[in-house]
This record gives sequence, C-alpha cells and structure tokens, in this order.
Amino acid sequence: MMTIAQPGPVRSGLVEWPHRVLKPVLRRRLGRRWDVHVTGLDHVPPAGPVILASNHVGWLDGPVTVITSDRAVHALVKHESFEGGAGRLLRLGAQIKLHRGRTDAAAVRTALRVLRAGQVLLVYPEGKRGDGLVHEVFGGAAYLALSTGSPVVPVAVIGTREPGADIESKPSSGQRVDVVYGRPLTFAAAPWPRDAGSIAAASDRIADALRAHVQWATDTLQRDLPGPPPQQDTFA
Repeated sequence: MMTIAQPGPVRSGLVEWPHRVLKPVLRRRLGRRWDVHVTGLDHVPPAGPVILASNHVGWLDGPVTVITSDRAVHALVKHESFEGGAGRLLRLGAQIKLHRGRTDAAAVRTALRVLRAGQVLLVYPEGKRGDGLVHEVFGGAAYLALSTGSPVVPVAVIGTREPGADIESKPSSGQRVDVVYGRPLTFAAAPWPRDAGSIAAASDRIADALRAHVQWATDTLQRDLPGPPPQQDTFA
C-alpha cells in the first residue's frame, strides 16, 4: 500500500492538508472501480520542486495521477472543470484553474508559486487530450522549468480512455490503468530574460523525453494507447 509523504508546512505555497486527509478515501474508491498500477514513483524526488509532465488521453488522467502520488500534486486544470461538485473538490485540493488558448498570467504565477515553494506541479505539455503519443508540445513546461530550475519527470498514463471513446468518458469498471514515471530531466535555472531559443530547446528536450517514455511504457507493459478520440479536444 502506498503512503503519503508528509513534509513540513509550506508557508508560501498552496495548501496541502486536504491531500493528506482525502487521499486514503479517494484511493480506496479508485481501487474499487479500476485496477490501478503505479510504477516508477522512486523517480519522483521526495522533496523540493518537481514538474510532472504527462501525456493526456482522457478525463481520468489527472485524478488518477494526483490521487496515487506520494506527494501532494497541484495540476493545471482547464477552467471549465471548476463547476459543480468536481469544481469544489478541485478547489479544496488547490488545483490550478487554467484558461487555455491564451497566456493565462494568473495560472502561470500560481504555478511558479508552487514550484518556488518546493511543491509538485502536474502539467500536460500538449495542452489537450489526444491519442497519448505526444505530438505538438507547447513551451509552458519548459518556461516553468527554466524559471525555477525544477526537474521534469515524464509520466505515461495508459488505460484511462478506451479505443473510440469520447474524451470525457471513463474506462469500464475493472479496466487496468497504469501510471508510469520516468527518470527526471534536470534543468538549471536560467536568468531573466529567458530567450525564445532556450525555451524552444528545453521544450524539445521535454517533448522527446516524454515521447520516448510513453513508447517505452507501452512496449514494456505490452499495452496500447486508445488512438484519437472521435471528439477532438480544443482550446475553445
């Protein structure tokens, strides 16, 4: 059984106590519905800032990664998700509201606050859900890594959407879901101003590592990704 790391209070970061209180309950619920396997958690540093850079195929990607992590994870989540009961849970867990399709300065400031406080940030470099193979990658993760010197851990999530299923769908009950962590990439903090060339180079490095990790995870586990969804995710 996984345990939840309990570091000392982070005064300048986002609240973490709800993770310690709610995760045991949410893990049990998750485990009753799906066959969840987590590997490579030892690649995530036990303390200090970390960026988790994940592929993105379905609705369950964020919840399963946050709930099964040993550390409290603060994810960048599209603003449309902050409605109803799910929105209340996201706010309680100090997840970060993100307006996609434009530079969301408030979300960037909060993400930097998380990392500068030595906390864990989850990002999806593609910015949307797709087939999981990691195609076009934007520069946000690279900017955050260079701004703070945070290591970037690639994450492959497999099984959270079934072939042909909608991007908002959940896998069938009992479906196996894998969360696989890879070796971290290290980045030195770059002084201001960070030029476009250095951000592009760092972004390419993150993209290449994430693609390779997803390929390794699917080959090793002998599992397939779901392919493109019939309903494409957009920035609208």
